[in-house]
Amino acid sequence: MPNLEILIAFFVATSVFAYIPGPSMLYAAAQTIAGGRRGGLTASLGIHAGGYFHVAAASLGLAVLFEAVPVLYSGMKLVGAAYLVWLGVKFITSPEAPGTHSALQFNARPPQRAIWESAMVEILNPKTAIFYLAFLPQFTDPSASVPIWGQLLILGTVVNAMFSSADLLCVFLAERITTAMRRSPESARWTNRVGGGILIALGVNLATTR
Repeated sequence: MPNLEILIAFFVATSVFAYIPGPSMLYAAAQTIAGGRRGGLTASLGIHAGGYFHVAAASLGLAVLFEAVPVLYSGMKLVGAAYLVWLGVKFITSPEAPGTHSALQFNARPPQRAIWESAMVEILNPKTAIFYLAFLPQFTDPSASVPIWGQLLILGTVVNAMFSSADLLCVFLAERITTAMRRSPESARWTNRVGGGILIALGVNLATTR
């Protein structure tokens, strides 16, 4: 594995990237706003699971395809953007019975479905693949006993875990903010709209940025 100096630089850089507000944190917050703590936790778990797809892609060199084939990158980005917008619209237009809090409705979704949706959001974001491809190789050591692909796998797993810790922090902060907002049906409807609006904005941002 890399020497101590490289590892220290790796952990410092990873911490900075992990705790700067980004799309995954906003996604987890949106799910928490619309679905309560359970919604946020299942979203974070799904994002974490989807992150391993990109870790494996970087380790096996698959992420290079996104740089070599721009059409593949653009196509996957648009599919991911459309999926985010679809989830946001579904949040906003979800039926809500009088006096029923939206969090209860979203918590009624099977956890496996919520985790799968969140994992797909992460998998369909090619920017994550490019990040791992650009970030991880800087901290590998060709002379180490562990092969490069193994180093990339280990470092990527650490990065994914640290990013997930930031997502979890965001979930608990968002929950505290929205708890007071869920004391009336009207405020519950607005939390759905806010959560859905964040997802739509993330989708538009993903589609329009390079």
